[in-house]
Amino acid sequence: MNDLIIEAYGSLLLIRLSGEVDLSWSGRVRDAIIDALEQRSVGVDLSAVSYIDSSGIAALVEGLQTARDGERRFVLVATSPAVLAVLELARLDRVFTLLPDLAALEAG
Repeated sequence: MNDLIIEAYGSLLLIRLSGEVDLSWSGRVRDAIIDALEQRSVGVDLSAVSYIDSSGIAALVEGLQTARDGERRFVLVATSPAVLAVLELARLDRVFTLLPDLAALEAG
C-alpha cells in the first residue's frame, strides 16, 4: 500500500514515502514535494519504497530543481535498495544528496 506522510523534522519537512512510486501515484508525490518546498527545506525518506519508475524519479528531480531555484535544501534519506539501484543506473546518485539514515539528517 502506498503512503505519504509529511512531518516537521528539525529545520525541514520530512516526507516519508512507502510502497510503489509509479505513474499512478507519482503526481501526488510531486505535488507534496513542491508544496513542502514552498514552506522550507525537504528530506524525502525512501526507506519503505519497494519500487520506483521514471515518473517517480522525475518527481524527485523536479523537487531538486525547485529546491535549487528556491535556495532550499533537498535530500534523499535512507534510500531503499530498489530506489538506489534506479538512481545508480541513471547516475543520479551523483546528483542528489543521499543520506544513509535520519541520524545523518540530524547531523548535517
